Amino acid sequence: MAQTLRPRPLNLWLYLGIPLATVVALLLLEMTSLDMNVADLFFDQSAGQFIGRHSYVLENILHDRVKQGVILFGLLSIVGFAASFVFKRLYGWRRELGYLVLALGLSTAFVTPLKQLTQVQCPWSLTEFGGKETYSKLLDVRPATDKPGLCWPGGHAATGFCLFALFFVLRDRKPRAARAALVMAFAAGSLLSLGRMMQGAHFLSHNIWTAVFCWTIALSCYYLVLYRPAMAHTPARTGAGLAQSR
Repeated sequence: MAQTLRPRPLNLWLYLGIPLATVVALLLLEMTSLDMNVADLFFDQSAGQFIGRHSYVLENILHDRVKQGVILFGLLSIVGFAASFVFKRLYGWRRELGYLVLALGLSTAFVTPLKQLTQVQCPWSLTEFGGKETYSKLLDVRPATDKPGLCWPGGHAATGFCLFALFFVLRDRKPRAARAALVMAFAAGSLLSLGRMMQGAHFLSHNIWTAVFCWTIALSCYYLVLYRPAMAHTPARTGAGLAQSR
């Protein structure tokens, strides 16, 4: 008899502690000028624009094509989940595929409502960087404007960080692949975040907030859909073990 698949124990202090510490750091960041200082590094004073503002690679490849690729991946996940009800070979992955659809959907759906709620301006819209809008931090009262901002949290960063879900899909079945997926998701989100910062579309903190949201969503969905605490803390029963217990 094959060993029954069971979840690995989940240390919530670790999995939640890092994002909570990051949130505290981000709130403390509100009392500094770090966002503006980092944005300054990507602004060309002589040209009066951000160094990547009209970059073909940043706009057409890292923005448009990568976003389309992740959308395609999400659609394939939906197809795979639906197919698991038809094809027996996918039946054993049904819960993981359902989790993936849920986590990817929520990790991208939260962005637009929060943008509309917070109305934070993009760097490229600010007077400090050649625009017409007044700078305000996340917790500040928004200055009067005819065109509310739509820049918090970082939307494109979610294109990469939503892939945190792959870590949890593989966590209990293929731990080594799960760790590789985690590194890949973090690298993808960071690269896409950097690209948008170079274009003047987001501040550093906007993208870090997105990473925190995406991780928390992926973790929460995993805990609700895939994780089984009772099974995780029960010793595995193999065929040999079952034979000895009889």
